[in-house]
Amino acid sequence: MPISRHCSTGLSSDVIIEIGDTSFHLHKFPLISRSKVLENLMNELSSENKKSVLELHDLPGGAKALLLVAKFCYGVKIELTALNVVGLRCASEYLQMSENYGEGNLILQTENFLNHVFGYWTDTLKALKTCEEVLPFAEELHITSRCIHSLVLKVADQSLANLPVSGQSAAQSSEDAEVWNGISLTPKTSGEDWWFEDVSSLSLPLYKRFMQGASARHMKPKRIAGSLVYYAKKHIPLLGSQTSSQNGNSSAFKSSLSTPSEADQRNLIEETVELLPNEKGIAPTKFLLGCLRTAMALYASSSCCASLEKRIGAQLDEADLEDLLIPNIGYSMETLHDIDCVQRMLDHFMIVEHDVIDSTSNDIVEERSIVGVSQPLSPMAKVANLIDSYLAEVAPDVNVKLPKFQSLAAVIPDYARTLDDGIYRAIDIYLKNHSWLTDSEKEEICRLVNYQKLSLEASTHAAQNERLPLRVVVQVLFFEQLKLRTSVAGWFFASDNVENSQNLSANLALIRNDGNTPPNPVLAFDNMKERVAELEKECLSMKQDLEKMMKSKGSWNMILKKLGGKLVPKPSNAKVPKPCRKSKISPASTTPMEEKAMEVN
Repeated sequence: MPISRHCSTGLSSDVIIEIGDTSFHLHKFPLISRSKVLENLMNELSSENKKSVLELHDLPGGAKALLLVAKFCYGVKIELTALNVVGLRCASEYLQMSENYGEGNLILQTENFLNHVFGYWTDTLKALKTCEEVLPFAEELHITSRCIHSLVLKVADQSLANLPVSGQSAAQSSEDAEVWNGISLTPKTSGEDWWFEDVSSLSLPLYKRFMQGASARHMKPKRIAGSLVYYAKKHIPLLGSQTSSQNGNSSAFKSSLSTPSEADQRNLIEETVELLPNEKGIAPTKFLLGCLRTAMALYASSSCCASLEKRIGAQLDEADLEDLLIPNIGYSMETLHDIDCVQRMLDHFMIVEHDVIDSTSNDIVEERSIVGVSQPLSPMAKVANLIDSYLAEVAPDVNVKLPKFQSLAAVIPDYARTLDDGIYRAIDIYLKNHSWLTDSEKEEICRLVNYQKLSLEASTHAAQNERLPLRVVVQVLFFEQLKLRTSVAGWFFASDNVENSQNLSANLALIRNDGNTPPNPVLAFDNMKERVAELEKECLSMKQDLEKMMKSKGSWNMILKKLGGKLVPKPSNAKVPKPCRKSKISPASTTPMEEKAMEVN
């Protein structure tokens, strides 16, 4: 609907200026006295018509800017603010309202006011946002770059910011805050992240230029990454939902921002990853995994996904299992979860960790030799536990092929696992859900487990696990019996040491003869004998279980004959002969049967 504006001077207008749907009925003389462009246009108009018509559809700022320009030309006082100064500065330049057409013309006044605006954080931010409305002209006048430069300086040195008090209402702002000519003067104090929320209101092109300026001034990478994380969580719904579960801030995001399109979100993800500093641990692993999941869902560029995988791989030890379960949304969708993605991240972790181990191996050996206390889990041990848990989660998927399962499990070196219970559990779940595997395939996957590093509970389960190949069960039983022999021998060695220490204590007591009762080691020795008896009972119980399995599986006798012996359980009422105390049982000695059992694997 057309809009007409008239100048109420009592004189009929002699020129009509049209901008879009708005018409301004004005007078020539006030306009040509302030603007060279308007003067030239007026001279070109035909004088035959009583009213001349000018079209200024390209005027920066549009009808709002022309209204203020007209008021200025008529001598009406106008209020310059951070929200209108950029548009007026561009319009005055477009109309060439220089000092040649009157002292204190609009170009000079708007330029002086802009210089004052640049001294204050909030108003500079407002002025920068309005640059988008007049971007071609604002770029030519370097207003956009000057605003960004001013903001970057204030972020680098907070004392230059002159910030308004955050969190106050409009009423409080008007009554309590100190204001000069529409500019807030009240300062505030905050931490290093005080500017995150403010710059997150910028559009992506302006925000990107701001962050590039901050990086060029060598801002701390941690602060740059923190701002990028905040911006991405605010503008990407999937990441914002994670924020709400952690600190409940995303409700404000959703209420003030409309949901961006998938193309905008994809572009934002790619730009965020590109702007992130390269330092390890600069962004939370949970955030990076969320970005990767979102990037895959939005079909972001392969370079973006590859960069995220490398960043996550470098700090994979900080990842959680639930974040690692990335759904497979590829075109093939063979498996429920994207195992190939986890494989690539794990491979990159091994490359980084290998370099770290090579550079610090000597220091680690010296530290462990000096410090006799238990050390916290290393990154490699954390990743080993994580991958074992991940394998247990994906094992029920019948579409997970054996080579893919083996490839992921085999990346973890043997030394990284203190116990192999986790990988054993994952393999057991896999065998349960892939019952069609052949015996050779079962034996192949079972080679991933070091059965000497199974706990007593896991070994007991493995010895009775019908899903395992017989060769593996025999190997488990052998190692358990070997552990038992070693443990029993150790207790007998300890008993000899106790006897020797008892004699030494008695001799010292006779020498001192101070009347105190010498310490009696009988109690400690009795405890050792009880422990030996318990171990013998456990051995007997294992042999009885083995006898039951021999009855149910006829092939056991053939296997035992090949091994060179039989396992004959003792009667329940048989007494265990007590070995001579002076005899030494060497843990390293093995029988022919044990040597052949070692060859089973």
